[in-house]
Amino acid sequence: MFEHLKNRFPFPKEEYKEFVKDFKRMEVPAKMVLLQENEVSQNAYYIEKGIARAWYNNDGKDVTFQFFMENTMFSSLESFRKGLPSMVALETIEPCIVWKIDKVTVDKILEKVYADPELRNSFMDTVFERTFDYMKHFFSFIKDSPQQRYIALTKEKPEIVKRVPQHYIASYLGITTVHLSRIKSKILKDKGTS
Repeated sequence: MFEHLKNRFPFPKEEYKEFVKDFKRMEVPAKMVLLQENEVSQNAYYIEKGIARAWYNNDGKDVTFQFFMENTMFSSLESFRKGLPSMVALETIEPCIVWKIDKVTVDKILEKVYADPELRNSFMDTVFERTFDYMKHFFSFIKDSPQQRYIALTKEKPEIVKRVPQHYIASYLGITTVHLSRIKSKILKDKGTS
């Protein structure tokens, strides 16, 4: 984990040591809620092993919004940075090894990041990657069919399709598990006839 962060954010050696000592390692089971919807986020997480998801309740229906896999830092960003109630819950899908860091520590680190142009650019690139993921997911609901969204997911993030239960994938795509099964059958049938 620390090598990945070091490559992503080139802190000077002493600052880097200061930075990593504040992470707390946690081994958590599958279906562990790390943040409840409407709770104010006090922590950010880094996944060393496993998969987590962000989801929200839409009139009693569980809607998966995003997946987080190994070597990913995640939180309810808006809640974590602004102290607002989180619009999403964060939950593990598989047993995970995560590293937790609290908001006070992150704020101290960000002061140093903002003061250094190279670090600030690396940080902004990381934040914008996630924003682009949100935008891409949002626009795919407007312009793509569920089948097109599923095919894109299989190409762009095949590990999710292999490791994540089908009901979470269906929710992420905005369809039922029955509809997802039909899409998968149609794709297989189309491959067999081509």
